[in-house]
Amino acid sequence: MTPFATALQNAGKLAATQITTSLEGTTGPIRDAMLYATTGGKGLRAFLVMESARLHGMHEMDAAPAAAAIEALHAYSLVHDDLPCMDDDDLRRGQPTVHCKWNESTAVLVGDALQTLAFELVAQTICPDSARIKLITALAQASGVRGMVGGQARDIAAETAEVPLTLPEITTLQAGKTGALIEWSATAGPTMAQADPTALSQYARDLGLAFQIADDILDVEGDAETVGKAVGKDASAGKATFVSLLGLDGAKARAQSLVTSACDVLSEYGNDAETLREAALFVVARKS
Repeated sequence: MTPFATALQNAGKLAATQITTSLEGTTGPIRDAMLYATTGGKGLRAFLVMESARLHGMHEMDAAPAAAAIEALHAYSLVHDDLPCMDDDDLRRGQPTVHCKWNESTAVLVGDALQTLAFELVAQTICPDSARIKLITALAQASGVRGMVGGQARDIAAETAEVPLTLPEITTLQAGKTGALIEWSATAGPTMAQADPTALSQYARDLGLAFQIADDILDVEGDAETVGKAVGKDASAGKATFVSLLGLDGAKARAQSLVTSACDVLSEYGNDAETLREAALFVVARKS
């Protein structure tokens, strides 16, 4: 395994362990569905938390609660995103979505519980109090109307808009819907260490946009079994995407350009940031 693959796997395991431990003493379908919803993902956001913490001299177990927090919050967003009132998806990570395996009311409650669990976990992160408050505040902003929720609202509104979104509008939408949580993850390390987050913030913006463009490409070129969810939905709905606006080749070129930019901005960390550079390459090469 490459250093990135090893770090990604370790971050995912640490986050999963933290989530499981936090649910000790609870029983029932909500707990079961919470663990189900947080199983099988790539763990990229947890990796970004752990790697950015490592770059700034933080012990991995001090950062582990924050890594688990972002995975719990991301899982909540997927559970709600899959609901019939949103994207109405039956498949996620190659498995039935939560509302299909259980029911819609369970899925709503699972999402709610994962969101609150995320803030419980990030509050347990071991760092100076002022840094912990910054982490909590930034996570609220990244996941709320200024970030993920706001981006999702724009995405839903665009489905019935008379005029398709422009490229700048889609870029803004995705910076909230996808990019905000990725940026929080990559800047968690310097925030905990009370260091300058500027370089990792720019890295994350480029990475987040490249990630979304890669998703749009997978919706065109991927197959459902490999991707782990339905594909071809954007085109069938006539939805404006990076591919529809830039063309397939143009979208691929834009994603590669963003990866190059993301890698370049890490120069101040030298060879210590090589695993983050591998992560950027993975984002556009992945098949799921």
